[in-house]
Amino acid sequence: MRMRFDKRTRNDLIKLVIFMLVTGLATMGLVVVIGNLGFEKSRTYHAIFADATGVVKGDDIRVAGVRVGSVKNVKIVDRTKAEVTFTVRTATEVTRSSTATIRYRNLVGQRYISVTQGVGDLTRLPDGATISQKNTKPALDLTVLFNGFKPLFAALTPADVNRLSYEIVQIFQGEGGNIEGLLRSTGSITNTLAQRDQLVGDVITNLNAVLETVGNRDAELSNLIVQLRTFMSGLMKDKDAILNSLDSVSSLAQETAELTTGLRPGLVQSIKELRKVATNLNAGKAEVDRALQILPIKLEKIGRTAIYGSFFNFYLCEFQATVVLPTGSVNVPYTADPTGQGRCHLP
Repeated sequence: MRMRFDKRTRNDLIKLVIFMLVTGLATMGLVVVIGNLGFEKSRTYHAIFADATGVVKGDDIRVAGVRVGSVKNVKIVDRTKAEVTFTVRTATEVTRSSTATIRYRNLVGQRYISVTQGVGDLTRLPDGATISQKNTKPALDLTVLFNGFKPLFAALTPADVNRLSYEIVQIFQGEGGNIEGLLRSTGSITNTLAQRDQLVGDVITNLNAVLETVGNRDAELSNLIVQLRTFMSGLMKDKDAILNSLDSVSSLAQETAELTTGLRPGLVQSIKELRKVATNLNAGKAEVDRALQILPIKLEKIGRTAIYGSFFNFYLCEFQATVVLPTGSVNVPYTADPTGQGRCHLP
């Protein structure tokens, strides 16, 4: 049984087939472009690098800035080196004197490998050959480079930092950018610093004062460091005892909290009464001062009566009396130690 379609259905079916073909071709084109796929014949080479940080499968291989291949694999060899396997178009000549250099594609950290023609043997390398480490260069160490510019970057806006960083990388890699662009950015930085001249001057002045003070106290600073080191060494030696005592400290704090909780009502009342006592003492401070001055003398005299044991001794140093008799009164004359020495001596 044959299926028959009317004219309208046939037209719609033809349009659907054409749409599917166009969509499929466009999808294949996107896959080729995004995946950096190529259908040209290529050669495979290996390159030994001291450091291949950031190089991943799919990164570009460029000659004179033009993409001619891609990285296929990265692995460790000899425990300390990196071997990068890449392919290039057959028409691209890689000779025994060619140099492979890892460069930054952008500040995000993407890399590519630049292959340049060196001086010397121009014999073409066979398929599968290896470029030795002496003919390779790792990527520029941006950490070391940017650390040197850190004080400069601190005075710039994020946009200025990004622009200057990109130009610095391009110039140090020997491509893109130019000295004029770097000088232009440097001039912008200089203007920014000039606008903050007063602030920079104040910072330098204050820093000089601090450094001068530290320099004048060099001996004290050295002694402080030595004492601090001794203190820390002592703590280190006693760390077990300190750690063990933390439990006791916690228990002590808990007991103290419970004690103060029970004593708080009476303590509050005692503090109120203490205020009254302090007020009275302040009102009679002259008498209190006089009593405190006389008290040591009185205590010394009283103490003499008990210097020989747990009993009191009394001595008759002076005597005067009147005796009343039936026949009359008899006065006993005043008698005292004429020398003023011994036990009757008063300091």
